[in-house]
Amino acid sequence: MTDPPGFRYVTYVASTPAKVWEALTDAGLTAVYWGHRNVSDWRPGSRWEHVRTDGSGVADVTGRVVESEPPARLVFTWAAPGEEGHEDRHSRVAFEIRPYEDIVRLTVTHEDLGDEDERSAVASGWPAVLSNLKSLLETGRPLPQEPWRMPPG
Repeated sequence: MTDPPGFRYVTYVASTPAKVWEALTDAGLTAVYWGHRNVSDWRPGSRWEHVRTDGSGVADVTGRVVESEPPARLVFTWAAPGEEGHEDRHSRVAFEIRPYEDIVRLTVTHEDLGDEDERSAVASGWPAVLSNLKSLLETGRPLPQEPWRMPPG
């Protein structure tokens, strides 16, 4: 039996670990660079929701906080709404935030993906989201276009 597919991405941000942590966990900031509000109290065991910013209140992704060690590590499960009771369908996202002199190395690892189609979607989504986060922290504004809307290729 093979292991489920996973994805890892590393970027470097001219910021502090505290500001990167805030950008990952503050619902108002995630709304700016991600187009969704990440809503939780970020305590282990707590629910989190990836809520659309269009006013509909729809959560496109939900999960549970597994680890929360501000400002260094955040881990949560990732599931489609309605799959909360089916842990075998949950994937897992981990953020590692490591300072290095005046910059931060931000690593996202998304594991236990269902198949190669999910891995492909994640492989195009995470770099786009983290590029937008990086731009927001370094310039004070997100990219002028939503990078995840860029056609594949």
